[in-house]
Amino acid sequence: MHQFAGTGVALVTPFNSDSSIDFNSLEKLVDHVIEGGVSFLVALGSTGETPTLSREEQQQVLSFVVEKCNGRVPVVCGIAGNNTAEVVNNVKTYDLTGVSGILSASPHYNKPSQEGIYLHFKAIATATDKPIILYNVPGRTGSNMAPATVLRLANEFSNVVAIKEASGNLGQCMELVQGKPDHFAILSGDDDLFICQAAIGMEGVISVAANSFPKDFTTMVSHLLSGDFAAGRKLHYKLIDGIRLLFAEGNPTGVKCTLDELGVCPANVRLPLVTATDELRKKIKAYLSNN
Repeated sequence: MHQFAGTGVALVTPFNSDSSIDFNSLEKLVDHVIEGGVSFLVALGSTGETPTLSREEQQQVLSFVVEKCNGRVPVVCGIAGNNTAEVVNNVKTYDLTGVSGILSASPHYNKPSQEGIYLHFKAIATATDKPIILYNVPGRTGSNMAPATVLRLANEFSNVVAIKEASGNLGQCMELVQGKPDHFAILSGDDDLFICQAAIGMEGVISVAANSFPKDFTTMVSHLLSGDFAAGRKLHYKLIDGIRLLFAEGNPTGVKCTLDELGVCPANVRLPLVTATDELRKKIKAYLSNN
């Protein structure tokens, strides 16, 4: 299997009521997801509210996750941005001790051309020997990484080892699976679509839902990757309503509310995000009590 196959989890960053980082809850979360069976951790992704963390806080979170993981599973670090020079500098200057790979989203807001996206990731790939997971999420970035651009990067740089594909476009996913080199993995960024994506040959998922439902979610992924779609389908339909609730008021508002109900970490988020409405919390409570 590919080193980043299976279930990765995009960790939330827990906050205290004063908005400081809640490291006690972060330790509890790391244990929660690893004991639930995840294959690897992703720190400092968008689910971790990384844009609201200072550079110092980002390094503290990363080092803490690596320490508390203690080699049980690989740790991937999110390093992204829409200023290529700054991203390259961060890749070169972050303390990546104990980190197995870098997840980097396509630049947001600038809406670069495909050549601009290619050159952005070329600069990152040549700045580090760490394995790089590309991240295509047009709903957040405002632009799509075309399969031709992804495959160009995968074929030219041996340390570009995977993509988290969150376009929701199954035709695009098939084009990636069909054209990829052997060292390159196509991972999902859409929890609700993985049952379909496993059927076309995608090798894993970097999940939000695995924060809240790690045992069921990782078991589902394992069944689907082994070809047991009957067992995987049963868990998919058990989880699908919960997954929809996680995203009903934005990410990570829903997942933090769920984790609060589960006693793993508080629901606190940093502005511009806000905590879940009472209506959503009631729905999440009802889902958890029935599952």
